[in-house]
This record gives sequence, structure tokens and C-alpha cells, in this order.
Amino acid sequence: MQAMQYEITLPADYDMGIIRERVATKGPLLDDFPGLGLKAYLVRERADGSPVNQYSPFYLWRTVAGMNTFLWGDGFRGLCESFGRPVVQQWTGLAFLRGPATTPTRAGKVTRRITPEEIPDAVAELKVEDGVHSVALAVDTRGWELVRFTLYEDNPAAEYTVRHLSTPELDQLPVGRHW
Repeated sequence: MQAMQYEITLPADYDMGIIRERVATKGPLLDDFPGLGLKAYLVRERADGSPVNQYSPFYLWRTVAGMNTFLWGDGFRGLCESFGRPVVQQWTGLAFLRGPATTPTRAGKVTRRITPEEIPDAVAELKVEDGVHSVALAVDTRGWELVRFTLYEDNPAAEYTVRHLSTPELDQLPVGRHW
């Protein structure tokens, strides 16, 4: 499993309706994408109390081939034409768990935590609670930083809102520790 995210920060006065419309029309195009476990179309909006307007999709790739097909395909090319080529963060998957709220319609909020935690300890302590769709743990080995993405049914403290969730191969992502 590979985790991936890019962040497109938009001007403070940007009409976020443009992003909501983009997600509504283009989001379903990845609902059957080969090699994709999960894509959460994430946004942060100043109107909702965020410090920034941002479009920040998050991916869990089941295969590197699927990830590469996306990055060099028409969909990502179109995004680059609209917003410029973003920096794409990638992390090696360490663990994945599904929670009790695993239907796509029940993932509404996401938190992302990046920390210098001890990786084996973080994996051992990984668990899901009521209202959690799924949780992924991954590592950036350049700085040995751990990233934890948690998808919730709802969480008022979450920094991201899920506008669409594509889960074509969610059931094929390996559950538990990945080593």
C-alpha cells in the first residue's frame, strides 16, 4: 500500500463552489480505477473556519502501477493544467484498519497527523473506534515521519471534509500491519 496526497492551497477569496462542482463531476471517474484502494476528495474552507481554502485529495493505492497510471494519465494532467503541478507527497504504507463505518457514504471528515513517533509503537497502538471509517498509517523515510490518516463518519475537530469517496479496491487493501 502506498499513501499519497497533494495540497492545492487557493486564495482566501476563491469560490470554493468551483472545487465542489469539480469534485461532483470528476469524483465518480475514479470509482472504478484499477489499483486504487481509496481516494478521499478532501477540502478545507475558510467559510467553515479553516485558516485556508484548500483542495487536498488523499489516496491509498493498492498497486504502484495504479498510482503511476494515475500520475501520468489524463485526470492528473487535467488537474495540473487547471492548478499547476502540485508537490505530491508519498508515504510507504505501514498498516491499515477498517472501522465500523466502512460504507463510503459514512466517511465525512478526515484528520491527518504527522509525527516523529516510534513506528513499531504506533502500529501496535493502532485501533479503530465507533464512527471511524478507516485508519491508515504510513511513513516518509526521508525524515522518518509517521503520518496517520483517519477517516471518520463525523468529527467536529477534523481539519478536512470529504466531498466524495472513491473506494474501488478498498476490500483488497491488506488489513493490519504491513511487514
